[in-house]
Amino acid sequence: MFELAKALADTKSRQDIPASMKLLHREMTLSAPALGTTAHGPAANERALGRFFAAFPDYAVVLDGHADDGSSLVCWGTAKMTMTGHRFGVTPNGRRAELPVFIRFSFRDDLIASEHFFFDLSELCAQSGVSTDTVRRTLFQPTRLT
Repeated sequence: MFELAKALADTKSRQDIPASMKLLHREMTLSAPALGTTAHGPAANERALGRFFAAFPDYAVVLDGHADDGSSLVCWGTAKMTMTGHRFGVTPNGRRAELPVFIRFSFRDDLIASEHFFFDLSELCAQSGVSTDTVRRTLFQPTRLT
């Protein structure tokens, strides 16, 4: 299990979406609660990774440790990434943030069936020189029906 998670960390650190997709089950769920995103299935996961790498083009993660129970895996480590663009409704300072992360995985058919990626949005915003409140409003604004 850890070898598969490590391979995914390596492909994502290279922003290699095709290689990442080969490690994911066809019913894969990818969530990043700090960003309010959840993607199900291959097309949605490919789009989600593309959007993430557009916002953080130098993303890299190092997994420092892990624990598993035979069917699921939790890893922890450090992610480094520079917030770019205006996706979050702010203008970042261009500095690379360094954040502790933990990632919960499940598996099916010898592939990754789910990844839940956790990090502190406030710390990312602080290191990027932007307002957490503004980013949260952009990410979590209620949908308005007109």
